[in-house]
Amino acid sequence: MDLQSLRFFQAVAKLGSISKAAKELNYAQSNLTSKIQQLETSLQTTLFYRHNKGVTLTDKGEILLSYTEEIFQLLNKVREVINDDQAPKGPLVIGSMETTAAVRLPALLSKFHREYPAVDLTLRTGPTEQNVQGVLQYELDGAFVAGPIEHPELAYKTVIEEELVLITDMHHQSLNSLKEIQNRTILVFRSGCSYRARFEAWLKEEGVIPEKIMEFGTLDGIIGCVSAGLGISLLPRSVVVKQIEEGALIWHSIPERFGKVQTIFIHRKDRYMSTTLEKFTEMLNKEATILV
Repeated sequence: MDLQSLRFFQAVAKLGSISKAAKELNYAQSNLTSKIQQLETSLQTTLFYRHNKGVTLTDKGEILLSYTEEIFQLLNKVREVINDDQAPKGPLVIGSMETTAAVRLPALLSKFHREYPAVDLTLRTGPTEQNVQGVLQYELDGAFVAGPIEHPELAYKTVIEEELVLITDMHHQSLNSLKEIQNRTILVFRSGCSYRARFEAWLKEEGVIPEKIMEFGTLDGIIGCVSAGLGISLLPRSVVVKQIEEGALIWHSIPERFGKVQTIFIHRKDRYMSTTLEKFTEMLNKEATILV
C-alpha cells in the first residue's frame, strides 16, 4: 500500500466512478483499475461494490476512506510545518457570511493585504453552516460565522455583535405585529444561513406562515428586491444603513431574543497555526475597531 494507491482510491471513492477518476487524474483507466485491485489484494478485502452506474464503497472501503483522509491531512500539516519559515506568505483561505464580507471585512482585508503582500488571500462567502463545514473539512483556514458555535474541534473568538432588523419597502411606515406581513413573500439566503434560521424561528413562534419563500445568492439581490416591494427580509442593520438613510427601505425592530447575533471567527484547534494565519488572527485582535 503506497500513497499513490491511496490517492487513486480516494479519487474513485469521491467520484463514484473509476472512469471519472482516471479522467480527473489524467491516468489510463486500466492503470487505475489495476491499482485499485492491487490495493484490495494487499488489504485482503473488497473496497468497492461494482455496478452499472459506477462503484460504491463497502463498509471496509468507508473505513479506509476515513483513514486515507486523515493521512493526507497529516501530510499537509507536515508540509505546512516544514515550509513555514515564519514569514507570512502563500495561500490563506478565509470563509465569511455574505453580509460580514460586504460590510465588516473590506478594511481589515485591505490592511492585511498591504502589510503582507506575499500572502495569497482568498475570501469565500457562504452561509454559516457551509463555512463551519469548510473549516472542519480543512477547506478553509478560518471563517467568520454567526454564533453561538459549540464544537469540540473548533476554536473561536467573538468579533462583533450584530443587530438584526426586519426590513420592508417604504409602504410599511409602521409594523405593530408580525401578522401584518402574513401574506408577504420573505426573501432569504439559502438554507444554512443563520439569519434565515432566526427569521423562520420567529415566524413559527408567532404562528405566521409566509405566502412564499424566495432564496437569493447575494446580499444586493435581497436588498434590491425588498426595496422594489417584492418581499421582506431579516438582515443585520449595519448592512442596510445606507438604504435606510436614502429612504429606500424601512427597518423594524424585532424581539431581542431573535435580534441579537454574534459574529465569531473560527478555526480548527488541531490545525497547525501557520505564521500567516497567526498574523491574521493577531490583526483581528488588534484591529477590532476596524470591524465596527
